[in-house]
Amino acid sequence: MTKGSRRSVFAVGIAGLIVWITAAVSTALAVDVGIFPNGGKYIGDTWLTYNNTYEGQRFSSLKDITPANAAKLKEVCRIKIGRSGAFQPGMIMVEGTMYLTFDTETIALDPTNCKVRWRDAYKPEQEEAWHVDRGVAFLDGHLFRGTGDARLFALDAKTGKMLWKNVVGNPAMGEFIAAAPIAWNGMVFVGIAGGDWGIRGRIMAFDAQTGREIWRFYTIPTGDEKGSDSWKLDSGKRGGGGSWTSYTLDVSQSELFAPVGNPAPDFSPTDREGSNLFSDSFVVLDAHTGALKWWYQLRSKDSHDVDLAAAPIIYSNSKGDGMVAAGGKDGRLYVVDRNTHKLVFKTEVTTIKNDTVDPTEAGVTVCPGVFGGVEWNGPAFDDANKSLYVGSVDWCTLLTSQTPQYRPGKPYLGGDFRQPGPGSGWVTAIDSDTGAVRWKYHADAPVVAGVTPTAGGVLFTGDMKGNFLVFDSKNGNLLRKIPTGGALAGGMITYELNDKQYVAFSSGNVSKSLWGVVGLPTIIIMRGGDEN
Repeated sequence: MTKGSRRSVFAVGIAGLIVWITAAVSTALAVDVGIFPNGGKYIGDTWLTYNNTYEGQRFSSLKDITPANAAKLKEVCRIKIGRSGAFQPGMIMVEGTMYLTFDTETIALDPTNCKVRWRDAYKPEQEEAWHVDRGVAFLDGHLFRGTGDARLFALDAKTGKMLWKNVVGNPAMGEFIAAAPIAWNGMVFVGIAGGDWGIRGRIMAFDAQTGREIWRFYTIPTGDEKGSDSWKLDSGKRGGGGSWTSYTLDVSQSELFAPVGNPAPDFSPTDREGSNLFSDSFVVLDAHTGALKWWYQLRSKDSHDVDLAAAPIIYSNSKGDGMVAAGGKDGRLYVVDRNTHKLVFKTEVTTIKNDTVDPTEAGVTVCPGVFGGVEWNGPAFDDANKSLYVGSVDWCTLLTSQTPQYRPGKPYLGGDFRQPGPGSGWVTAIDSDTGAVRWKYHADAPVVAGVTPTAGGVLFTGDMKGNFLVFDSKNGNLLRKIPTGGALAGGMITYELNDKQYVAFSSGNVSKSLWGVVGLPTIIIMRGGDEN
């Protein structure tokens, strides 16, 4: 379960089409290794997907902001987006406009002064199963997003006018869309959330022009589907496997990498004997057909609710071997060889305790807990430094198990949880070849915001206490720590306009009782350079 969904706690192609693919480029060239929805090389004036490029690396080639001048970062503007609530959008910036989501609204902002260009408010057609939204996808002048009543729709990016809408799930059964879709080659890819309600998760592709469903892949197999024998007594029919954040795509191979959440019931594994594929896994699908190509399961028969909530990233190591990096809620960063499908290394990025002990009726304390580990924003990659960076949560949970009772549309946990004491967080830099830890920073509060490295040698992120954090990406020296007045839990993007580098992020997520800083949902934009 990724935790914009726990109670109120996180307020919770055409095969012949050739898309520009850049090779590993030196920092001096200041060009990202990244593929974008409309093709071409990244030159710094855009942030076109949830994780910047299809590979999900989150790296920016911009280098105006450096360790030497980070002190000159100043706030340009801020805008309150709405009332208090979950605010975890992964913003995008394209064609001179920033786009984000809040609740049922989609918003277009001027990325230099925070002025609203348009706002579209969707009115739910059914009672929402749950509501948390992580953003939009962009392709050919259209925006795509999901809703809490399991709709997927397209908007005109210039005006906000709705172009089409499709019912893709059943909210009465606990189904909804939390993830930011990804769009490519005339298709939109997104999955269904709600694994903790006992749904049967699935990833789907839709025609970007019409909304027609092209294919679907069930993340929990049944019947004759591969992996169904890993679920006993038909338990896979309500086995969970939700989709929470976004996706990664290798356009050269037409491979979609989709993260899959925890199995259900969450805390009662005896009711679902077997390894429970494809929960807590990333699955690699043929983007044209949805056929399963391969997968890697981080944890089998999970009883701690330690999804793979965040999109994995793909990169090449120093030898040129293709790798996949995935940060799990079990508190580890996993790197898997794309050719052999074998684990290369795994590195702990937070406190781990009793991680193989099943919950009991009396209760057992486990670390990380249900809100711990790597949440909905995953790792980032800096090719120049050969480093992976990841933010994580250090927070244990007291888990109890009980006989589960399935009721459609209601949480299907098979137990309960309690959060003892406040949580903290970590930012960790890891050698992308070996898995060795290069540096670590212990944050005042959980780190769930996006982590963004740049060619300028700085790393941007933030914590749930409301601090915007800027690091020297090589050595981990903290360059700036700026209180924002609200918990940072969403995107962290950087872009260039008018020869100035900007950084934009969301502030003001969820409850005071949990994180200590409430604020109101707000977008803050900062600018670097000599003249501010």
